[in-house]
Amino acid sequence: MLHVRVGLAQLNTTVGDLDGNLERIVAAYERAEDAGCDLVAFPELAITGYPPEDLVLRPGFVADTKAALTKLAARTGRCAAIVGFVDSGRDLHNAAAVCAHGAVLGTYRKRILPNYAVFDEARYFTPGDLTDPLELYVIAGVRVGVSICEDAWSPNGPIAAQAAGGAELVVNINASPYAMDKVHLREKMLATRAADASCALVYVNQVGGQDELVFDGASMVFDAEGELVARAPQFLEDLLVVDLDVDAIYRKRLLDPRGRETRAALPEVAVSEEQARPAGARRGGLAPLRDHAGEVYDALVLGLRDYTLKNGFRDVVLGLSGGIDSSLVAAIAADALGPEHVHGVSMPSRYSSDGSRSDAEALAAAIGCDYRTIAIEPAFAAFLDLLAPSFAGREPDLTEENLQSRIRGMLLMALSNKFGWLVLTTGNKSEMAVGYSTLYGDSAGGFAVIKDVYKTTVYKLCRYVNDTAGREIIPEVVFVKPPSAELRPDQRDDQSLPPYEVLDPILKAYVEDDRTTAEIIAMVGDEAQVRRITRLVDVAEYKRRQTPPGVRVTPKAFGKDRRLPITNGYRG
Repeated sequence: MLHVRVGLAQLNTTVGDLDGNLERIVAAYERAEDAGCDLVAFPELAITGYPPEDLVLRPGFVADTKAALTKLAARTGRCAAIVGFVDSGRDLHNAAAVCAHGAVLGTYRKRILPNYAVFDEARYFTPGDLTDPLELYVIAGVRVGVSICEDAWSPNGPIAAQAAGGAELVVNINASPYAMDKVHLREKMLATRAADASCALVYVNQVGGQDELVFDGASMVFDAEGELVARAPQFLEDLLVVDLDVDAIYRKRLLDPRGRETRAALPEVAVSEEQARPAGARRGGLAPLRDHAGEVYDALVLGLRDYTLKNGFRDVVLGLSGGIDSSLVAAIAADALGPEHVHGVSMPSRYSSDGSRSDAEALAAAIGCDYRTIAIEPAFAAFLDLLAPSFAGREPDLTEENLQSRIRGMLLMALSNKFGWLVLTTGNKSEMAVGYSTLYGDSAGGFAVIKDVYKTTVYKLCRYVNDTAGREIIPEVVFVKPPSAELRPDQRDDQSLPPYEVLDPILKAYVEDDRTTAEIIAMVGDEAQVRRITRLVDVAEYKRRQTPPGVRVTPKAFGKDRRLPITNGYRG
């Protein structure tokens, strides 16, 4: 019987850290080698990290990337390695190298370049020549094709052509960013590709955070029937080792009426050897998928952890208001970095309720983080005195409310400057969408953890925190008290906005689904309210341009995903 042992190296690389990425790749290669793998596959652009963006426009960076690939190839032996890198000649290419026996034996260049949502690959790369033959490699006696990420999403892509050319196994290396429930879409699509091609399909995905993006791993293996036979965990580095029965693929092909192209002798990459295979890395099996809330929460934790640590921070600081948003951000931070690295600051004003202060203190105690109080009343009073001559004859309004938020922002930034802590903002997607925040106040900071999380989802995630802990991390009173910025007496969010259960579906339709105002009115029925909300979204674009990056968890986030002009006369 013909078997091939494949390793799926699901790695957390860092963009631009060529030496660190190479070290990580070599360590995984050695583990795969020790486990008796014939082939180990690494993520898309694993050597550079993904996405490298304008780094690839620097000739020196591309040259250093190819030098790192040469070092990796020199380390390889019988076990073949398929690894993503930036290839260059007359053009730049998103490529995969096939390495074994101390050399690069072949290169595949990505043919379908995504240029939508968060992807800008057409800005940097030239697709592989569609007229070139698709090379196959014999690895341990098995005919293997190579493809990269988007190549698998098209039913007419290279996987079909490789299968027609006789491939029994196709390895597809990826850097596929996370979005809610996307793993199920991938699984369905890949199963279809494998079944249509009548060949086994190995899908290796990156894991980790890179600026706004989070990569969720969940690497998978499918047999020639399109059945899922193995899956790596979500949000964790892993080396998954799978034994594939190629005889079963051959038997299915005998009954396939499409036939196969004849090919000349193929390059032999890894010689098949009869050997007792060691049981090194984790073998096969289906790692369970997280439920919806757990998946989103894990993405937020991983995104915050990697952004913080990869950028040289160890500690974070945030304002604890006693509200639901800051409570969730504090819980995420504690899980991402450890509570000893989280610093919560209560900054009460003359309008802060006693309950908000005690709720913030209870949360900090439950998490176990550092907690301090810095009252802003002296600074607020001083600002009012300074501005009194200029404001003479005018009634207090939003200006005085925003002063309080800006004072809090200054205090957090002062702590950041003094102690080297990263400031976390606590605004959610609902608030950012309609501009319900203060520029240079609560929107000021280094990382916006929940900027892509709607308010209704915030509540669900807070429930998840308590349910998972089996105790009250976030005080129950925080769930039931009316949301409020507490910047004026008896203020509540619903005095300025509709209830979040009403607001969030309108926002999703307008922001993520690109519905026009007229279409949403037809769906919702309240014309005045819909026009007001969509207008608020439009005029807040300038604010969003000045907010920090944050974790992307929906199919369309503010920032890299949704790019609308600030100066914009369209009101559709």
